[in-house]
Amino acid sequence: MSANSVSIGEALISFIRESGLEQSVLDVQIEEVWPKVMGETVRKLTRSVEVRDGVLIVRVNSAALKAQLFENRFELVRKLNEAVGAPALRDCRILG
Repeated sequence: MSANSVSIGEALISFIRESGLEQSVLDVQIEEVWPKVMGETVRKLTRSVEVRDGVLIVRVNSAALKAQLFENRFELVRKLNEAVGAPALRDCRILG
């Protein structure tokens, strides 16, 4: 590679950033890492996970899990942001 050449990965990252798609990609990554970060039990009790405008919206089947996730929501946001390597989330809503 010459000094001016760029890898395909670098070009793709640059394109995603320049086209304004970076947050959309991070949103999908957050949804994908949810079961890995939270574990099997939480995954089974989760109805849906989505991200809207930097807010994680989680729907769960258990009142006890809802309360626990709500209580730990700031730590949850931190862990998920850490898992994707970017500040993708700013808040979290837990719904029953």
